[in-house]
Amino acid sequence: MAKSAGKILNDPEIGEVVFRKSLRSRSISIRVHPVKGVSVSVPYIVPYAAAQMFFQARRGWILETMAKHKEKYKDMKVASPDEIEELRKQAKAQLPGRLAELAARYGFTYNRVAIKHNATNWGSCSTKGNINLNLNLVRLPQLLRDHVILHELCHLRHPDHSHAFHLLLEHLLTDYILKAVDAADAHARTVARKAAASKAKYPLQSVLSKELSAYRTV
Repeated sequence: MAKSAGKILNDPEIGEVVFRKSLRSRSISIRVHPVKGVSVSVPYIVPYAAAQMFFQARRGWILETMAKHKEKYKDMKVASPDEIEELRKQAKAQLPGRLAELAARYGFTYNRVAIKHNATNWGSCSTKGNINLNLNLVRLPQLLRDHVILHELCHLRHPDHSHAFHLLLEHLLTDYILKAVDAADAHARTVARKAAASKAKYPLQSVLSKELSAYRTV
């Protein structure tokens, strides 16, 4: 997103609120991040005064959302800057190579890969074929890490979460798990057993997503 330096409002209840002008924004939008706080994206032609009025009108929603984040992430460990940098080094050393390996194995071509520090998602894929991977992925077991990578690779062909997307992902996960079971991977055997007993429409995705939900980013 194209940004100017922006302005900062220190609100007595909410704390620091960052207002940033954006050439791409078509309307004022507010983001409440559990770690980074509150930011307001402002279309370039809209004055900051109008954005502050919009912010004030949404104060109730912002405070409610902040309270929900506080409860949801109350047990989340906040890593130090040094710990984050160490995770970033590990992620840059491990994740791009693994992404390239899985993309080659299953016939995907992507544009660029970036390592991000996000609190709310493990990865994302843009319409331009760029893949973002959360540095926290290096804290996951290999199978869950690869599940996230395969999920994002599938978005290269299906940018939504349609039936076609889930069919493709389930097909790839089936192949992946079978190969891992053949290689005597204990985690893969456990996942395969749970998926076989599952009544979910996409059993492998269901089992792996449930396991993934037990982890929190730092």
